[in-house]
Order: sequence, then structure tokens, then C-alpha cells
Amino acid sequence: MDSGGSNNGGKRINAVKRAFRVIDTLRGAGTMRINDIAEALDIPTSTAHVHLKTLEDIGYVIKNDDGFRLGLRFLRDGSVIRNDLSVYSVAASEVDNLAESTGEVANLGTEENGQRVILYQSEGNEAVYDNALVGEYTNMHWTALGKAILAERPDDYVRKVVDRYGFPVATANTIADSDTLFDELVEIRERGFALEDEERRTGIRSIGIPITIEDQVVGAISLSGPKERFNDDRIDNELLPALKDHANVVEVKIAYE
Repeated sequence: MDSGGSNNGGKRINAVKRAFRVIDTLRGAGTMRINDIAEALDIPTSTAHVHLKTLEDIGYVIKNDDGFRLGLRFLRDGSVIRNDLSVYSVAASEVDNLAESTGEVANLGTEENGQRVILYQSEGNEAVYDNALVGEYTNMHWTALGKAILAERPDDYVRKVVDRYGFPVATANTIADSDTLFDELVEIRERGFALEDEERRTGIRSIGIPITIEDQVVGAISLSGPKERFNDDRIDNELLPALKDHANVVEVKIAYE
């Protein structure tokens, strides 16, 4: 009988992987019937049924007249995790203030497993929503938040992210190769902010700056809006100073909390 030992590091439980594939499928579709899930995952209907009923029993999947959907336990779990992050607990109010003072969408993001995650978002009175949801994971090179964080990372780390995720493109303006990315990261370090110029959503520009504590990046904040309002003059004279002021407040609060 295997007592564990060093070989355990290479073992995986396929049933757990399959259960999370079911979860991922439901997240993308909303509500689905068993047959549709089985077809989407290319698994037997009986296998899909077992996974769904197990997830239903523990409250992570809900069954209704139209099929199965994800339960609100995921919201509970995500909220607990987010509230444990000091950058969120400190920065949320500053993101609100930033959105109010500029009238635009203000965002707080961090990095997990080489991807950008939106932790919090606040909309000013003139905000144009770009369909980026709180909790959204996306590629670092697509966004001002992601590029601002990457610019604070060593080049070796950036290469690992690139090796893992490559350069999928969202628009015609998305960075599509390593040379362009590394050149832009140099520019970000020199000017102190990242610019997203219709690289994730056509018609949307964004500027982001990192939040650092003792030379370690813990996240980033950004402002997003339509390219007509996010012209270079407004960025330089209004938006960037506001962004820097609020980021500085966040860094000071975290450092002395």
C-alpha cells in the first residue's frame, strides 16, 4: 500500500478536476441541463449527474426548473478571501473617491497565478462600463492594471508568465509578442504609469499605476473610459495626478495599518 512519500507531489484527483470543469462550464452558460453539460464536457450523462448532485448536496450548485446553476456560496467564499487582503480593505474607499472625483470607472486589481484579477470597481457619474466584472481574471498584457503590475516584476518572472499564457489577442491593438511587451514595460517604469489603448476593448483607454509596499507590488489601481475623454492632455493634467494621489494614500495606509 502506498503510504504517500515523495510520489504524492505528482498525483492528481481526476474527479476533482472534472468537478471544476463542471463549475467552469456552468459559470460560462448560467443555467444548463444535465445533457447539455455532458455534451459540453464530452462525458457520460451519468457522470455529469453524479457531479451535479454532489455539488448540489454541498450547496455550490442549485437546481431549478430550467436546470442547474452555480450557487451563491461562491460569492460568500470570494468575499471572505477578498476581505482578507489588506490592499482591498484599505484601497476600496480610495477607489470610490477616485471614481467620484474624476467621474470615470476606477478599478483595483491584483495578480494571481500570472493573471490580472479585479478586486473592486467603482463608477463615477459619467462612467462608461466596459464589461469588466469584479472577480474577472484576464491576461496581464491586455490591461493597464496588469501591465502596471508586470512592470514591477523581474524580467525572469514576466517571461514565466509569457511562457505560460502566451499572447492571445483581444483587439487589433493588443500586444502580441515579447519584444513589444518588454519595450513597453521599460516605458512604464520610466514614466510611472501603464497605458491601455484599446487593447482589451475597442474604444476604451485606461491608465494604471502600481501599489507597492517596501518595493513589493501588491496590486494596482486604474481609471478607464472612452478614448475621446481619455486624451493625452487630460491624462497628464487631471487623471494621472488624481491616480497618483490616491495610490499614495493607499500605500501609506497599508504601511502603517
